[in-house]
Amino acid sequence: MADRRLHLVSLPGADDIHREILPNGITVLSRANFNSPSVVISGYFATGALFESDDKLGLADFVCSALMRGTVKRDMQKIFDALESVGAGFGYDSGTYTSSFSGRSLAEDLPLLLDILSETIQFPAFPTDQIERLRAQLLTGLAIRAQDTADMSDLVFNEILFEGHPYARPEDGWPHTIRSITRKDLQAFHRRTFGPRGMVIVVVGAIEPKRAVDFVQRALGDWKNPSQAERLNIPDQGPLRKMKRRVHKIAGKSQSDLVIGTIGPRRKDSDFMAALLGNSILGQFGMMGRIGEVVREKAGLAYYASSSLSAGIGPGTWSVSAGVSPSNVQKAADLIVTELKRFVQKGVTKQELSDNQNNYVGRLPLSLESNGGVAGALLNIERNELGLDYYREYAGKIRAVKRRDVQAAAAKFIDSERLAIAIAGP
Repeated sequence: MADRRLHLVSLPGADDIHREILPNGITVLSRANFNSPSVVISGYFATGALFESDDKLGLADFVCSALMRGTVKRDMQKIFDALESVGAGFGYDSGTYTSSFSGRSLAEDLPLLLDILSETIQFPAFPTDQIERLRAQLLTGLAIRAQDTADMSDLVFNEILFEGHPYARPEDGWPHTIRSITRKDLQAFHRRTFGPRGMVIVVVGAIEPKRAVDFVQRALGDWKNPSQAERLNIPDQGPLRKMKRRVHKIAGKSQSDLVIGTIGPRRKDSDFMAALLGNSILGQFGMMGRIGEVVREKAGLAYYASSSLSAGIGPGTWSVSAGVSPSNVQKAADLIVTELKRFVQKGVTKQELSDNQNNYVGRLPLSLESNGGVAGALLNIERNELGLDYYREYAGKIRAVKRRDVQAAAAKFIDSERLAIAIAGP
């Protein structure tokens, strides 16, 4: 019992996570770890692809990619020289609902990281020469995407499943939309959507939490944007009314990739945990679960085959992906659908559930060994409103899932007659 209490205390909880909201709306979470001299900052801000128009798809990604390319105070070279001089790193990434940033340094260099964040997020210069270099890079990325069977099957899958929904649009845009984006578009998007409201910053490492908050306050406490757009609500999306199948042809490929799936739970849905464990049994655990065993190991129809559950603030997806020989596409697809039917009808065994519960409980402490792992956990807590003691209660929540719960979640979300099937290949 004493060991169990020690284990629980080692997990982040309400007694060692400091959470504070600054007057301008920025939420700061911090947790100390003096076992290492380093510190990690991570977070997100309330802008993303949801704010784009159809003719400017990829704009949010373009803006976020340009933030480190120069500010009104420093050019790109000076920004990276400042980071490299102390062995630090920092960068941005765009998303659908929010966009993110992350960085790491020695604890003594935390003020520098926060200065870089403050400067680049508030005062990007969008220099013309860097914009054109970046545009060329983005277009090259899209050309590579167009020839990637896995990327294109994912894209087509989202188009089928989320028809008429913002999630159907590619976050990185299309070549013609990237070409149409001007410097004025970048500036206008930044002015309209960037601001402190809804921003979350996590600081984990060798620093007292309240001191970390003070540093954030000094760097970003004065940031205001009265014109910042309100957060957009993500619409619901129901399942397909019937099965839909689409093939995207890419000539000259020796492999086809397919994605088969449906709408899944949101992160805060009561049956998320049951679906999470069910998905692990279906196509993650061991050699990629039942799907990997049946499609790859026994039938030999796939180079890889696994399932995934993607759940967030908006509607999620529950899908199976596989890479196959073009001659085996239909056989593999039929076998996957058959296995999905069996999964819904027969449920999971006691042993399967127990093994997967042990796996999830056992790997949690390992995922929190690093400052980065803890920072990601705190962001997960804040983003999904899980409560500061979520990780202390995690094992109990996992153990509470019963076989009937997994089967009920599978039956609720997986209808073999209403699946989206996307195939990309020759």
